[in-house]
Amino acid sequence: MDCTLTWKGLAVLITVLLAHGLRTRADNPLCQQWGRPESPQLLKDGDIMLGGIFSFHNNWEKELSYAHPPPPLKCTNLNLRSFHYAQTMIFAVEEINNSTTLLPNITLGYKVYDSCGSVSMAVKAALALANQQHDLTANATCTKPAMVQAIIGETSSSPCIAISSSIGPFYIPVVSHFATCACLSDKSKYPSFLRTIPSDYYQSRALAQLVKHFGWTWVGAIRTDDDYGNNGMATFSEIAQKLGICIEYSVPFFRTYPGEDILRIMETIKRSSSRVIVGFLSYMDMDVLLQELLKHNLTGYQWIGSESWISDTYTATVRGHHLLNGAIGFSIAKAEVGGLQKFMLDVLPLNSSGNTIFKEFWEALFECKFQSQEDAVNRRVCTGQENLSGVENTYTDMSQMQSLNNVYKGVYAVAHALHEIFTCRHGNNEFLQYLKKVRFKTKEGEEVYFDEKGDPMAKYDLVNWQQQDDGQIHIITVGRYDASFPTEKQLILNNVSLVWAQNAKQVPKSVCSESCPPGTRKAVQKGKPVCCYDCVPCAEGEISNATDSITCTQCHPEYWSSQNKDKCILKKTEYLSYAEIMGILLIAVSLIGTGITSGVAIIFFRYKNTPIVRANNSELSFLLLFSLTLCFLCSLTFIGQPSQWSCMLRHTAFGVTFVLCISCVLGKTIVVLMAFRATLPGSNVMKWFGPPQQRLSVLAFTLIQVLICVLWLTLSPPFPNKNTKNYKDKVILECDVGSAMGFWTVLGYIGLLSLMCFVLAFLARKLPDNFNEAKFITFSMLIFCAVWITFIPAYVSSPGKFTVAVEIFAILASSFGLLFCIFIPKCYIILFKPEKNTKKFLMGKMPTKSM
Repeated sequence: MDCTLTWKGLAVLITVLLAHGLRTRADNPLCQQWGRPESPQLLKDGDIMLGGIFSFHNNWEKELSYAHPPPPLKCTNLNLRSFHYAQTMIFAVEEINNSTTLLPNITLGYKVYDSCGSVSMAVKAALALANQQHDLTANATCTKPAMVQAIIGETSSSPCIAISSSIGPFYIPVVSHFATCACLSDKSKYPSFLRTIPSDYYQSRALAQLVKHFGWTWVGAIRTDDDYGNNGMATFSEIAQKLGICIEYSVPFFRTYPGEDILRIMETIKRSSSRVIVGFLSYMDMDVLLQELLKHNLTGYQWIGSESWISDTYTATVRGHHLLNGAIGFSIAKAEVGGLQKFMLDVLPLNSSGNTIFKEFWEALFECKFQSQEDAVNRRVCTGQENLSGVENTYTDMSQMQSLNNVYKGVYAVAHALHEIFTCRHGNNEFLQYLKKVRFKTKEGEEVYFDEKGDPMAKYDLVNWQQQDDGQIHIITVGRYDASFPTEKQLILNNVSLVWAQNAKQVPKSVCSESCPPGTRKAVQKGKPVCCYDCVPCAEGEISNATDSITCTQCHPEYWSSQNKDKCILKKTEYLSYAEIMGILLIAVSLIGTGITSGVAIIFFRYKNTPIVRANNSELSFLLLFSLTLCFLCSLTFIGQPSQWSCMLRHTAFGVTFVLCISCVLGKTIVVLMAFRATLPGSNVMKWFGPPQQRLSVLAFTLIQVLICVLWLTLSPPFPNKNTKNYKDKVILECDVGSAMGFWTVLGYIGLLSLMCFVLAFLARKLPDNFNEAKFITFSMLIFCAVWITFIPAYVSSPGKFTVAVEIFAILASSFGLLFCIFIPKCYIILFKPEKNTKKFLMGKMPTKSM
């Protein structure tokens, strides 16, 4: 059975007892003594009494027999530092009593109790201060006010929580100098609690910002297993997570833990890969932890400390200078209290009969022993008149002046609130309200006030443990933290060189995974925290231009990722240019075709009256030569950077000129067939397809294509387009056909006319004539159709500018096919075989040859 009484249980018990007392008071106005009376360790009477609770001892021993009521706790391990706090309180009281301006003619007294590092003892002392139980007599009444106006203390958060919960209903202020748990800022739970040290809410945020500042994303954490450590570490963990910091392990520690629990903690540290440890520990726990770390040889870690131990000179110089060299953390802002050091070293007044703890304190302070009949150890005898000159121990170390200043400010805050009441400056007579609104300056000029949560403004010094030439660790101020500044300006580092673990000059690394360089992104490893990741290269067309990018950014379609994937570079623009070799060759071929066509036209014009020209329908021949010239020239519109006008012109010009060309060839083919029919007896067919009809047919066929092009341009015309899909590193400037139906209708109509022309010419290829033009038209149409049938798959599959080149090639090839097959044979006869350019030869009966 666990008989340990927690402070929460104690608070419930107190509530029950109070209720019982209220019921009893109606029947019996006299108070009765319950339990053993508690005596203060330090005492001085005064007009107004102040209470003090400090841990004069760090630990305790208890004997539970379960047969008798448990005896009082036996306090062990004297803590000389707590005498600092008590002496500071006494110093402030004496200073106020000697003041002629603050509380004149009123004397302050004090009662200081030892909590022994125990929550239950702290609550018991608080109740003793509130109830005046040690002075009860048989006729004492329960209507007397509280014995003290305010309580200074305790040093730790857990006792303060218990004290504030227990005596909170009595509205007795508790002013702590070192309890930093953020939970105590909740005024709905702890309405009478105030403090002169900042809340851990700010320290935890400051520690997280410090860890982030130095790039540590993978840290271990050890905390004191009490309200101070648990709440402080909870806030740190929350802020650290928001800042992208991962905590590899977070373990509780307490100085009274059994050996197996401590061994488990040591094994956790050994197995870890993080090299930075955040220690949210009280100085008493840190002292014990250091001994365990030394025992297990756990060295080389970079320690980040909370204010409780990071500024503790004793820990730095005596206990942990081997392990904690280079430690960094936040301490209470430095301060001075004039005259305090001199008063602190004058300990003779403590050797008085009113101070029950003086004997133990004196023996520990001077390492001597008072003579007694029971004690005959061989040790230096105390005289009670020893002098501290030349003595070096925790008590003589005045490096913790900032903590002592907090005690000093707490006593003065109470005095100023009392002064306000006695001067009647406000109508409210509740002391707690006066204390919450107090605002004053100390003799050193420091302004003291409490916010709505009973906390002071959060300001810290950033300190670094540095080993100097004398081999000793010195605590050096290297920066500061001020919560009143904007977030990005709260942490300020001085221009001071920092020393890291093992005297390193470079900032140690503590990451689960190395930073991902630009050009990569973080991919979290399965089953591990977000700080453990792999660096995955960005995909093609994506970049990351910052370290530790979570995602890669897609480049704009006109840009492409660089080789290192860290920036987007503008893609090369590609189109069939006049300046490149392919463009120059196509232009040359186009101009050559135009020149040959013009030459043929000149020959035909010069020999227009010759039989071979007249026999082959010279009017259609000249129109065909004109359309072929346009076909050769329209290929030039496909070269150069596409524009709105060039895109519409190239396709429509190509469609119309080719239809005009094929219409002329079709007309010439029909003329051949009609001419043969006209030679038959009784045939009158030529009157139905004479020159007017020929011209009309060409016009009709061409107008149909013109109408198709007009509809195409009206509904969905071709337009310039930047093709970013075919090539990853270049942009193709091309003409989008707009309406695919319009484009293929134009090509289909040309194909239809070509097929008709081919069929008719094929049928007329064996007509009896020495110069049957149908043969050459058949060849030309065969070449034309072969070219454009081949063009379709080549056009679809050709990438980039080669698509345009294929189209130009098809135009030129088919144009040359028509030109060479239809006109070159005639030109050959005209120029080189004039004897065949006669009517007799053309009309002669020559044996026919099959194709």
